[in-house]
Amino acid sequence: MLRNSARLTDADGNPVTWLGANYWSRTGGPLMWRSYDPQVVEEELLALRDHGMNVTRSFYYWPDFMPTPHTVDEEKCAHFADFLDRHRALGMSTIPTFIVGHMSGENWDPSWRGGRDLYTDVWMVARQAWFAGEMVRRFKDHPAVAGWLVSNEMPIYGEATRDRESVSSWAQIVVDAVRAAGGTQPVSLGDGAWGRENTGHENGFSVRHSAEICDFLGPHVYRMEDDPVRQHHAAAWVCELTGTFGRPVVLEEFGVSSDFVSGDKAARYYRQVLHNTLLAGATGWIAWNNTDYDDLRHQPPYSHHAFEMHFGLVDRHGRPKPQLREFKEFTEVLERVGFGHTSRPDSDTALVVSSYLDTPYPFTREEDGDHVYSAARQAWVAGRLADLAPAVTRESDGLADDARLYLVPSAKQLLSPTWYALEDRARAGATVYVSYCPGAHDEQRGPWYAHLDELFGVRHQLEYGLVDPIEDDEVVLTFTRAFGSLPEGAKLTFRAAGTPDSRVFLPVEPDGAEVLAVDGRGRPALLLRRVGEGATVLCTYPLEHMAAVTPRVNPEDTAVLYDALGAYAGVRRPVAVADPRVAVDRLVHEDGRTFVWLVSQAVEELTVKPAVGNGTLHDLDGAAVDAVTLPAYGVRVLELRTA
Repeated sequence: MLRNSARLTDADGNPVTWLGANYWSRTGGPLMWRSYDPQVVEEELLALRDHGMNVTRSFYYWPDFMPTPHTVDEEKCAHFADFLDRHRALGMSTIPTFIVGHMSGENWDPSWRGGRDLYTDVWMVARQAWFAGEMVRRFKDHPAVAGWLVSNEMPIYGEATRDRESVSSWAQIVVDAVRAAGGTQPVSLGDGAWGRENTGHENGFSVRHSAEICDFLGPHVYRMEDDPVRQHHAAAWVCELTGTFGRPVVLEEFGVSSDFVSGDKAARYYRQVLHNTLLAGATGWIAWNNTDYDDLRHQPPYSHHAFEMHFGLVDRHGRPKPQLREFKEFTEVLERVGFGHTSRPDSDTALVVSSYLDTPYPFTREEDGDHVYSAARQAWVAGRLADLAPAVTRESDGLADDARLYLVPSAKQLLSPTWYALEDRARAGATVYVSYCPGAHDEQRGPWYAHLDELFGVRHQLEYGLVDPIEDDEVVLTFTRAFGSLPEGAKLTFRAAGTPDSRVFLPVEPDGAEVLAVDGRGRPALLLRRVGEGATVLCTYPLEHMAAVTPRVNPEDTAVLYDALGAYAGVRRPVAVADPRVAVDRLVHEDGRTFVWLVSQAVEELTVKPAVGNGTLHDLDGAAVDAVTLPAYGVRVLELRTA
């Protein structure tokens, strides 16, 4: 199954990799253009360039650049022209952002807005389009302009709305204005890719529509999690979801405030985010942000959002923080593997994301989208830890038909035709795994499966209006026969969790299915039905949902189960590591070389011996490698040489 590796390219078709930081100078923050200091700007840009960065994301602070509805401030434009020149002199470029708007915990309006709606007021939309066009006309020919962004997190500034038609029309009009003014560089919205397709919540923005009108998609990810492994994969999961629309994915904002994390743990976070998002399809990275702002503590937004002062890659004195050194090491790895000419290989594993994430069906609840999101993300993380490199197939787009293993985690709802389509995939030779969940609330609580009994070769024993609670604090699955990589007698243990509606199991009796594993009370817990050339596998427990709502649970035994499913389904894994604390994935260079990433989720140093199907592993200097020692949460990149 295809995994997105789309890239931005320059005018000659050469791949472009943006590596950089969102930029406000320490002398002014959002007000920097009022007290523009060219020497400080040059010093700040030099610190970024010397750590491997080639781009900034910059901002036209709207109240300053557009003081009246029909004028732009010439002095501010002159400052921006100098800003561009200084980028050019250092071999760097920048991506200007038009409607700003929102920034770091505060919204700023031009004095003339007068409360007009940014999306639906025709005059107000025209003023935004005019301003974007005016900035493009002035600066489009400058070689330091790498691209354009319409806004900064417009769902916050323009406010969330359910009026998707108006928001999409606004986006189309402003993007068209950029093109009409002669902007040939890549353009995107700067909205954070926060549409329903990625979140399960309606805010008026559509990632699907953005992909139709934009040249790239730019997630902004600042997650607060309760599990370190999910935290390390949070941005990667969003990049994987965003990549399903086929556009280049640039991680446009991510980062940490030093008020919320120590220096060594900030470096760890950057390391994990950078490498995991690369393996999830990101092809550009723009950190938030370049510097700290202690000297602006009396100025909004820093006066009331103190933590916003300390997202910098350098401190107030220009000294690099640990995360900037981590970024530099990342850029060196990209250079050594020739990242611009690599792509992700196809995957044999498809993670099915229910359309109830992104589609508002009649008489359904928005919480169903939350459930799909959390269970799918946990399954994706478990799949990565099992070295399956799962790709996402959205039910909304129709299921992929070329996977060997389909994962449908903790499912309550799929469309009726989709259940039959999954059976067709099994009949054609795939293994289809489904784990049961009735949802996390009590409205129409139960399996919305089109033909549950026939699909899985069982007879369910549900009682109307009731659920079957999980009685024990742990769910133990004992295998009654060998399956995949698991021998007969193997035991997998899962922490029971969920709401009174979701911490439940599905009582079934086999009716043609083989029982693979039983629970601690002897009931069927994992069943296999042979279908044509393939099989369906039913888990009667919501394993992924239980893990998704449990703090500090990963790695957990769902990864072990997925490893067994992968072995049974014949998923190809040229390199794998038995320890689920280490995830393995690959990039393939267009010249035929294959590079292997090992990413550790262990809290301590760990030595592993990768299993190689065909060939040998070598470090990037060419030395043969047998065992690999990874520091805590460490990353190692190797080359796979096949016979």
